[in-house]
Amino acid sequence: MSFIIYPAIDIRGGKCVRLFQGDYAQETVYADSPLEMAKRWVEQGAAWVHLVDLDGAKEGKPANAELIKEIARSISVPVQVGGGIRTEEQIADYLEAGVARVIVGTAAIEDEPFTQRILQSYGDKIAIGLDCRNGLVATRGWLTTTDVHATELAKRLVSYGAETFIYTDIARDGTLTGPNVEEISALALATGKSVIASGGVSNLDDLLVLSAHYTEGVSGAIVGKALYTDAFTLEEALARMEERGTNVG
Repeated sequence: MSFIIYPAIDIRGGKCVRLFQGDYAQETVYADSPLEMAKRWVEQGAAWVHLVDLDGAKEGKPANAELIKEIARSISVPVQVGGGIRTEEQIADYLEAGVARVIVGTAAIEDEPFTQRILQSYGDKIAIGLDCRNGLVATRGWLTTTDVHATELAKRLVSYGAETFIYTDIARDGTLTGPNVEEISALALATGKSVIASGGVSNLDDLLVLSAHYTEGVSGAIVGKALYTDAFTLEEALARMEERGTNVG
């Protein structure tokens, strides 16, 4: 086991983009080919690649599925995928195409019986995406904020078999203001399960701080804008953490 850095590829209109705080109106295009970007991250040493179908998240059904499946088939490391995944058929389709882990977000809040079924059927091939504003879970591409607290929901889902959570602090996503380490660590300790941090990573120190909580269950970090704006390279991140004695992937 190791602390894993997940380079993020957010797909909208077939291109690799980044949003600011989940705002679809504040989009920056970083590459025309998400597939070539995925290959670039693998060349730099990525152990996993994190893919998000932004169009799918907004529309409530996968919109870039064929491109995502092509990426999964074309690179040599596992991928995890989220965005608009609401049915067992969609999950099965991705897994059969070679996706290693499917992220379920909105459905985990709006249809817990469904989530219970898929956790029982697919186990650790399912990750629960908890996208939060002030500790409350947001759904439907971050466009709706519920009154459900992330920790309370996560504890229920653990009882159904959830093993992996992805915690995104929406207020920090794409802002380079640092991750919400306190909330991320608290979620890991409260659930006793693996939590992947997402949102706000701005420099190498942010990764080192997160990895220091590995024994508490913080198992990795998704990094997007910091890599795309050359705040640091993936190679630099992996090397720095190894220098500090952090077991990384």
